[in-house]
Amino acid sequence: VEKVLKNGCHLIFFPNGTWKKVGSDGKTVTITFFNGDVKQIMPDQTVIYYYADAKTTHTTYSDGLEVLQFSNGQIEKHYPDGKKEITFPDQTIKNLFTDGQEESIFPDGTIVRVQRDGSKTIEFNNGQRELHTSQFKRREYPDGTVKTVYMNGQQETKYVSGRIRIKDKDGNIIIDTKL
Repeated sequence: VEKVLKNGCHLIFFPNGTWKKVGSDGKTVTITFFNGDVKQIMPDQTVIYYYADAKTTHTTYSDGLEVLQFSNGQIEKHYPDGKKEITFPDQTIKNLFTDGQEESIFPDGTIVRVQRDGSKTIEFNNGQRELHTSQFKRREYPDGTVKTVYMNGQQETKYVSGRIRIKDKDGNIIIDTKL
């Protein structure tokens, strides 16, 4: 059944309970499906689809950007170039790049970057920096001190003064060049 309203809108009712409203401009279309889903097509060709069961909105813009908004507050942006940006309910932001790299920015200002080879760099808001590789974990302190823990458990600490302290896997000091 189709009805034409005085303002020029068209309403079309389908036997399964789905109905379609075409705006008087002929470009704005809203389809309300029998299951509660709603699809809106805007004049600029932006498509907004609301999934009723999942309480999720999927917006596709004419430039190819897709934005998904979930009921828990998570928002995902899928860019035309393949990059993805996820904002979690706690406001942590995770960027997934097309080359396989990842970057997470936490609410406290900590930034974690993961490279394709699995190595990880962590930048803390207190100025400390950590590097994780398959061979070692290294922490760099703002005063220039660098502590490295190797996979075999050996630890090496280099101080700004030039002092170097090396401990074995059990924590026993092997070398300490006190200056």
